[in-house]
Amino acid sequence: MKRLGLATQILIGLILGVAVGAIFYGSDTAISILQPVGDIFIHLIKMIVVPIVISALIVAVAGVGDIKKLGKLGGKTILYFEIVTTIAIVVGIIAANLFHPGAGVDMGHIEKSDISQYEATAKTSESTGIAQELLHIVPTNVFQSVAEGDLLPIILFSVLFGVGVASIGERGKPVLAFFEGVLDAMFWVTNLVMKFAPVGVFALIGVNIIKFGVGSLIPLGKLVFAVYFTMIFFVLVVLGIIAKMAGTSMFTLIKVLKDELLLAFTTASSEAVLPSLIKKMEDFGCSKSVTSFVIPTGYTFNLDGSTIYQALASLFIAQMYGIDLSIMDQIQLLLVLMLTSKGMAGVPGASFVVVLATLESMGFPLEGMAFIAGIDRILDMMRTTVNVVGNALAAIVMSKSEGEFDKQKSLNYTNELKKSNIA
Repeated sequence: MKRLGLATQILIGLILGVAVGAIFYGSDTAISILQPVGDIFIHLIKMIVVPIVISALIVAVAGVGDIKKLGKLGGKTILYFEIVTTIAIVVGIIAANLFHPGAGVDMGHIEKSDISQYEATAKTSESTGIAQELLHIVPTNVFQSVAEGDLLPIILFSVLFGVGVASIGERGKPVLAFFEGVLDAMFWVTNLVMKFAPVGVFALIGVNIIKFGVGSLIPLGKLVFAVYFTMIFFVLVVLGIIAKMAGTSMFTLIKVLKDELLLAFTTASSEAVLPSLIKKMEDFGCSKSVTSFVIPTGYTFNLDGSTIYQALASLFIAQMYGIDLSIMDQIQLLLVLMLTSKGMAGVPGASFVVVLATLESMGFPLEGMAFIAGIDRILDMMRTTVNVVGNALAAIVMSKSEGEFDKQKSLNYTNELKKSNIA
């Protein structure tokens, strides 16, 4: 296995997981054996994410040094995220109108799942308003936010702490050196954890096939097709155009990120690739300070795949219940999604909760999401992959906008990649 690349090992784990899941379909014993293995891998990933986000942001912000430059980078980054995610919502709405995935669905042949845990969160979030969401970003106890893995308050604290380190000049250099050491050490830990990735993927995929089976896709196959086709279109065309404008190729970026994309797809966890994504984009020529700021921030504000899914799922429910939406209704849906998709960052099952909150705002039947819940994992795999691609591209765009993209380093890395593929 050492001779095989990580992507190949993960692919083997995926194939074996599907095979084992099909053989032991419906077996509680098999689930009880595989579930802890998959959970251990996810726990290992969650263990390293918060230390990396904190240290990466502090190093990035303190490394920039110039507060005005940092403010300019932050403003451009948030503006870019807002533009691209809005385009993603529009693409999702257009796709739903073209494919009509909810039309003609026989609800009597679809198994409903319990979504009560998400409904409570959605109703609470929908009623709290923007002021409460902004208040949530400011932590009262940063250690509690760290313990809960709540990224928004962690990001705010890390940025402010980094500004403080930069502001005290020479006295801040030992602190900066400490967090640089933490970041390097966590990257080493990440490489160690990734060796367990093929086994984790095997267990996670196996459990899902055992639980739901391939047959669960058949009644909602039109929705699955619409989601996958739309997201592939968005990556190749919309992000492809942005990549071209930034002087790179989407196909090149996909080749560079093949390990991370396959891992994100099979685990349905963007956290699983956060550490290696930061490192990979630095190796590709992106500025360390820009990458360490843009990618962690993008994990809460730049979720292109999630916003496409949210638009499609919302219209799917409307179509399934025969609710006709005018152009003005769909513009209202666009505006609601622009707000709810940002407000839910860091919430467990965020995409699911966003759709529920949107349905609540629009007056659509919430119980419609119970029909999607059974196949949500299949949809989550693709939306997670698109989220990863979108944030990797954002690092390139922002690095080039700051004039901190190393073209020669990128060319050397690409050439080395070609040689390794030939070998």
